Amino acid sequence: MGSRLRRSILTLLAMGTACGPVLAADPAGFWLTETGSSRVRITPCGSGFCGTIVSAPGKGLDAKNPDPALRGRSVVGVQILDARQPQGGGYSGSLYNPNDGKTYSGSLKLTGPDTLEVSGCVMSVFCKQQTWTRVK
Repeated sequence: MGSRLRRSILTLLAMGTACGPVLAADPAGFWLTETGSSRVRITPCGSGFCGTIVSAPGKGLDAKNPDPALRGRSVVGVQILDARQPQGGGYSGSLYNPNDGKTYSGSLKLTGPDTLEVSGCVMSVFCKQQTWTRVK
């Protein structure tokens, strides 16, 4: 390989590593929900990511849970996000909403280094979307 070609390749490689990725490689970390009332910790699980509530306002009980035996538990520690299927630059799976006790088909996608788009849908038609902010 000629020295000129070798130098060009090394220059391109150096530029690529110096610039780094624009977005975080994955959504792992702590996130503040859109309302600012709860924090969720997202961690790798399977081929995707799972999210667990780590702080919530007030008593933060799972009062709307469809299982009466779980209605007295704290929502802190409850896994609300299970997005293990890669899809369209993000991940899809299920999303539990402790505010109404229902589980929806859901998705998450990084839209910036510190913003995460989280969606929950009923019958893949009626969807609600939130933007979560990374906690630093």
